[in-house]
Amino acid sequence: MSFISRVAITAAAASAVLGGSPSITLAEPKNPECIAPAQPGGGFDITCKLAQATLQQSGAVKSQVRVSYMPGGIGAVAYNAIVGQRRAEPGTIVAYSAGSLLNIAQGKFGAFTEKDVRWVATIGTDYGAVVVQADSPYKSLSDLMSAIKQDPTSVIIGAGGTIGSQDWMKAAMAARAAGIDYKTMRFVAFEGGGDCATALHGGHVNVCMNDVGDSQAAIDGGAPLKLLAIFSEERLPGKLAEVQTAREQGFDILWPIARGFYVGPDVSYEDYKWWSDAFAATMKSANYAAALQQRNLFPLPMAGAETTAFVEERVAAYKKLAADFGLATK
Repeated sequence: MSFISRVAITAAAASAVLGGSPSITLAEPKNPECIAPAQPGGGFDITCKLAQATLQQSGAVKSQVRVSYMPGGIGAVAYNAIVGQRRAEPGTIVAYSAGSLLNIAQGKFGAFTEKDVRWVATIGTDYGAVVVQADSPYKSLSDLMSAIKQDPTSVIIGAGGTIGSQDWMKAAMAARAAGIDYKTMRFVAFEGGGDCATALHGGHVNVCMNDVGDSQAAIDGGAPLKLLAIFSEERLPGKLAEVQTAREQGFDILWPIARGFYVGPDVSYEDYKWWSDAFAATMKSANYAAALQQRNLFPLPMAGAETTAFVEERVAAYKKLAADFGLATK
């Protein structure tokens, strides 16, 4: 099943995908913690706070899940800490995104690969977005690309991560589609989408290649920003229905962003299964769809072995994409 097909799964079909009603009979880990591997305010933060809000609400977890932050390398610092020093902590889950998998594909997590942790669950999907100030002179993605084509130094593009990151990749793909040499882009790297949105708000960059979830959250909070385009197959529902896709504007680019969790490699099978069962049960709970919608995320329910297979599939695909742009792969 393709990524887009998975995203199209309805809430009614989610139960069938997850396979019956999981039975959470093992002992709950003590002091459950979710590590968001970036500063507060970005996609990792949203992912952990979704788990924090829904695991206890669904009854899958009795204790409050604590959210902590470990920024660095778009997940690299957290990945290395879990695999290197915190390999067997049963109560610690770490948020991952498509950006994490893209970095793993390029060897940006050091010696470690996707085989070095236990992939617990994928709890939803986000989409890449092009974000500008509310009063930006750029009214469309075509306007923005035309300005870059005319003078690549005139537009400062902000993104979470350095060259090869998923935000850089979105910009490079849009530039290539517009006939622009992506190597000429004026690019500023931030630790995460939240930092980029702050810089955009302050006028330090002209555009952010961010995600829908954290960008719309900033807009909902009063930030004077707007979405110029979304890298989804079709327009998204609800308050996002008025935002055009990149495809509608002549740029045939899709960038879905899976969001989920992993645990350390030496976490016991019983504790790993406890977490995967907990997420499976939570994603079938009555209020989960509303919790996703509140955070501008969309269903992509997977747990346990299905998540592991999905991660391996995506890492292989990202290796090919990275190679297409002349980036090193692992």
